[in-house]
Amino acid sequence: MSAWVQRARWCALVSSLGLYACSSDEEGDLTPRTLEVGDARVTPGDDGGIAISVGDRDLIQLASQGPIARRFGWSYSGATALFTFERTGEEAVQLEYDTGHAAREDSGVVIPLRAASGFGGEGALAGAVHFSEERLGTTRVRVEVAASYDSLALPLVCTPESSFYGFGGQYNAIDQRGEVFDLFVREQGIGRDPQKPYGFLNGGPHTTYFPMPYFVDARGFGVYWRTDRRSLLDLCRSEPDVAWIEVESGEPLDLLLLHGPTMPRVVEALSEEVGRPKAPPAWAYDLWVGAQGGRDAVLAEVAAIESAGIPAGAFWVQDWTGIRQNLDGGFGVNYRWTADEELYPDLPGMISGLHDQGYRFLSYANPFVPKNLNHFAEMDAQGLLIHKQDGTTYTPIAPNGTASMPDLTNEAAREYVKRYLRQMVRDGHDGWMADFGEWLPLDAVLADGSDPVKAHNRYPVEWHRLWREVMDEERPDGDFAVFGRSGYAGVQQVSQIHWIGDQECDFKPTDGLPTVVPAMLNLGLSGVPYVTHDIAGFSGGPSTKELFMRWTELGAFTPIMRTHEGAKKLENWSWEKDAETTAHFRRFVLIHQALRPEFERLASESEATSLPSIRALVM
Repeated sequence: MSAWVQRARWCALVSSLGLYACSSDEEGDLTPRTLEVGDARVTPGDDGGIAISVGDRDLIQLASQGPIARRFGWSYSGATALFTFERTGEEAVQLEYDTGHAAREDSGVVIPLRAASGFGGEGALAGAVHFSEERLGTTRVRVEVAASYDSLALPLVCTPESSFYGFGGQYNAIDQRGEVFDLFVREQGIGRDPQKPYGFLNGGPHTTYFPMPYFVDARGFGVYWRTDRRSLLDLCRSEPDVAWIEVESGEPLDLLLLHGPTMPRVVEALSEEVGRPKAPPAWAYDLWVGAQGGRDAVLAEVAAIESAGIPAGAFWVQDWTGIRQNLDGGFGVNYRWTADEELYPDLPGMISGLHDQGYRFLSYANPFVPKNLNHFAEMDAQGLLIHKQDGTTYTPIAPNGTASMPDLTNEAAREYVKRYLRQMVRDGHDGWMADFGEWLPLDAVLADGSDPVKAHNRYPVEWHRLWREVMDEERPDGDFAVFGRSGYAGVQQVSQIHWIGDQECDFKPTDGLPTVVPAMLNLGLSGVPYVTHDIAGFSGGPSTKELFMRWTELGAFTPIMRTHEGAKKLENWSWEKDAETTAHFRRFVLIHQALRPEFERLASESEATSLPSIRALVM
């Protein structure tokens, strides 16, 4: 049988499966060859792998062993949003690239996949890998499998030069080579102590509020994969010459290769895919002072800051909704979107007075809806909260005990929450901490019928979209500052500032001050340019004088310099504790103030490119 007839039959077969469209090859050449895809080249290798290059630069190489499709049952645990996943009855099928049948299709190049075993038997047609140009400077790699499966894993060649930066808010290091971890929106964990069991409150090295299915290589290219599902990564650890990307989904694995040729250009290209945050207003680069305890306490803090000669631009008051105790025993706030009238009588009047003094007022909001506070009864009656599979309202464990949360797939629920956020702005709030967003249960029933596992990673995006819609309506001039904790791919287009979360009030490398810089740098490499952190931590403690002074120094060189009184606010060290601390704090606030023009310049650049103000040296 001629090669031309073989190809014709092959094209008919795969076309019937809807995998790809073939073009004829008059010469019938089925040998590996370089195929152009936009400005990239796709080259099947003699070893069965597939290389992608641009000009004289090698980018990624799909490893010769080929993808692995898996089927399994699964379960999860993790009431405090520190999820653990377990598979049962797993079977794996090794796929291999049929590079001898590489061909062109309308949108680029296609290379068939065959099953080495399972799923139809050895040698059975199993799917295809499609290569296409999505836009200039990118190559889309789409892996499709013609069978049902629960995850798809893609191996990339790991060379001595390979590096893996990004992945969102990672606290352990900058380059994740040699690490094995997953990407799923979670609580970060308190302490992240490796000597203690993972779970309940103790996180792990890679638990994060803000994961990103993306990395950038120091050689000047990046890989972003489009999924809202959990990803698992094995970065040259189990196999030193292979990096595995696995996505727990029955959908095609959809990667976007960002050509670069530099790391800054990769970050900019990523932002063209996931969006860019709106730059904060100029006043956001002044000091933000955390103050709480009621109207008199906040105004006393304002007077003390002024008396000490410390320039400040904003006071952020997290307990405007009232005070309560956290699960860990620390100082917390009530979860609602209205003021505590006893603690803050005539809050709009107080805010107006602060505005008259030249200060901005920032507050706090999160998506929890506790049963014992206002909002719950009304939202429950209207069906605006998440539900259990038996149709009842879901009130899972929460940091305040138990609470439900708005079903953000329900437009009426979105509008209900926005009504209260809108009133906050009209009462004078210039922004707030948009806390949480990581706790959507994985078995919740949602109004639009969507898969709760998939919706889980999207919940932070939709939570931030709510306040952004409100601010765009109420303050279209951009005169606001909102800082969030949780995130996932795509949140960049609706968010603004991200703070790196609840660090411990100590110097420990697992969850203390040393984790702040890696987290900020990794977020910056992941298209999140505006970052901040709590001076001097939040959890644990009490903080010491040394810690406060060192954290203050770091804060001065961070775009948003912001204090937090922490969970143990009465015991933690703070700026006014002694004369030396006050002088030290004043000095570094003045340094920060002197840097304001530079922060504003960098913010303008970030709004156009997403390049971070705080940049890793590798950039």
